Amino acid sequence: MRIWEKGERLLEAKSISVYYGSVKAIEDVSFSVNAGEIVAMIGPNGAGKSTALKAVFGMVDIRSGDMLFNNKSIKSLRPDEHVSEGISLVPEGRHLFPSMTVIENLEIGAFQQKNSSAKEEMEKVLNLFPLLKDKKNHKAGSLSTGEQQLVALGRALMQKPKLILADEPSLGLSPSYVDIIFDKLIEINKSGTSVLLVEQNARMALEIAHRGYVFKIGSIFMEDTGENLLKSEEVKRAFLGG
Repeated sequence: MRIWEKGERLLEAKSISVYYGSVKAIEDVSFSVNAGEIVAMIGPNGAGKSTALKAVFGMVDIRSGDMLFNNKSIKSLRPDEHVSEGISLVPEGRHLFPSMTVIENLEIGAFQQKNSSAKEEMEKVLNLFPLLKDKKNHKAGSLSTGEQQLVALGRALMQKPKLILADEPSLGLSPSYVDIIFDKLIEINKSGTSVLLVEQNARMALEIAHRGYVFKIGSIFMEDTGENLLKSEEVKRAFLGG
């Protein structure tokens, strides 16, 4: 298994453009994630953040530019092939199987793992999320939205990814579960997994991010460390109520 050095370039989007039919979603957008980083994407609704994330995961066609992961072009790969490369997605809205148990939903995340490895990852996930261990045999549909988000995050971890893509993970959650989700993202990152985070809660996203990109209708108009973006007067006015 490859040993990743902290700070090594893991993901690089090079001048990518994505269209929905004839409608431009993002154009000439470049961003990157280094090994060991949390990188946040913030901006108004419809600015292209989630489209950029979908482009990373092969859910939309990249019309021009390239997407590199581990210095290899992945822009023509299917989502399941992205999983094989070491990328997992926590989708907006969670997309669990409500009639299946927590354990069964987690097992789906290990569809490419051998049984012995899947059992090992299951143990790690349940130890990371004690709340889920207590409800592992409950149907996912019976859980609160916060608990369901933990299942979605756990499912993404079952493949031992190098990079997790988290699309609006705090959406619709109570304040206490928002705190839990962000704490878990930090914990996951400290264990060695990089995180690319799309999030409407700009303040919390930038507080945990090493770097951030600010989108404005189909393009990126600002990038800096999370700390510097929090101090930016323009970011404060637009997203932080300053």
